[in-house]
Amino acid sequence: MVPPPSTPSLDSQQIQQFLSSVLSQRGPSSLPYTEDSKWLIRQHLLSLTSRYPSLQPKTATFTHNDGRSVNLLQADGTIPMPYQGVTYNIPIIIWLIESYPRYPPVVYVNPTRDMIIKRPHPHVSPSGLVSIPYLQNWIYPSSNLVDLVVNLGSAFSHDPPLYSQRRSNPNPNPPNYGQQQQPPPPRLAAAGYPPSPYGRAQPSQTEDAAEVYRRNAVNKLVEMVHGDIVKMRKEREAEMEGLFSAQGVLRKREEEVNKGLKEMQDEKEALEQQLQVVLMSTDVLAGWVRENEEKIKNLGNNNDNVDVDEVFHCADVLSKQMLDCTAADLAIEDVVYSLDKALQEGAVPFDQYLRNVRLLSREQFFHKATAAKVRAAQMQAQVASMAARAPHSYYAP
Repeated sequence: MVPPPSTPSLDSQQIQQFLSSVLSQRGPSSLPYTEDSKWLIRQHLLSLTSRYPSLQPKTATFTHNDGRSVNLLQADGTIPMPYQGVTYNIPIIIWLIESYPRYPPVVYVNPTRDMIIKRPHPHVSPSGLVSIPYLQNWIYPSSNLVDLVVNLGSAFSHDPPLYSQRRSNPNPNPPNYGQQQQPPPPRLAAAGYPPSPYGRAQPSQTEDAAEVYRRNAVNKLVEMVHGDIVKMRKEREAEMEGLFSAQGVLRKREEEVNKGLKEMQDEKEALEQQLQVVLMSTDVLAGWVRENEEKIKNLGNNNDNVDVDEVFHCADVLSKQMLDCTAADLAIEDVVYSLDKALQEGAVPFDQYLRNVRLLSREQFFHKATAAKVRAAQMQAQVASMAARAPHSYYAP
């Protein structure tokens, strides 16, 4: 027996070079796979050809049901199928569609001219399209081509999809898709061809009715179980989608809570700083009251001899200079106002009014500039004083 004719098989290095070349192409001739999936496609095909050297990767044109044609990768060759103690080779084509590996590949049996697709078959349509539970329950990224071929061989071993056509040659050859082990040719008295290793498409009249009933019952049970599994899978997927949505809502709420907590912590720190400032100011005012309490009592006893200029005393040189500048500024404001009234009443000539206002304005400008510099120096001194008092704050955070 000889296997079916095929193209020369490529070695591992040639297959790697071929896949790297076709998957790295760019432009109009590039294959329609996403960039993030090309590495996984390459690994799947390398694992497949390493396990099953009879399957060779190729590129060919695939036509979709809507008439679109696209250039895709395929694994073309034969897969082993044990049947009644003999291992046969089933010719198949595995098409890696555009959405692979997130979605399952498309598998066809590829009968030669002397083969016929069994009709009806639970897993193969008359056109050769294969549908087994492994393809229907394809799960990314755990599903792969090696496990697919294993499941194909297991499914076909229970019910072979192909059988040989009846021939008129009295010296027939075995099925064209080859055997790995050669059984002895059967002895036939009247038949002009050997029986197919896969049996007939329809049960013979001598087939046991109980066996037919048992097989139909098993097929029916398998269909029911598969339907229940598909339904359960859809329900679980819907449940998982709901859980993912709830997880997204919870994560969003977690972010909002964390954001609000951070804002509250920032506000707490700001309030603590303000409280420290208030406590330090309170300490300063309490010290001032203690220092000036005796003076207040003296002023109360000598109400008749109180000098207004002696009521307030400046604490330092900067304060005295600020007081002098402010008093001079306000006094000049009063003088300018009086000059305006005198000009309106005609008591002061206009040229004299302008000359005096110019002199007073110049003097007022210098007082205001000096007051601004003194105020800046006081602010620096206050900051330094607060920094010195901070370690001795009455507030313990």
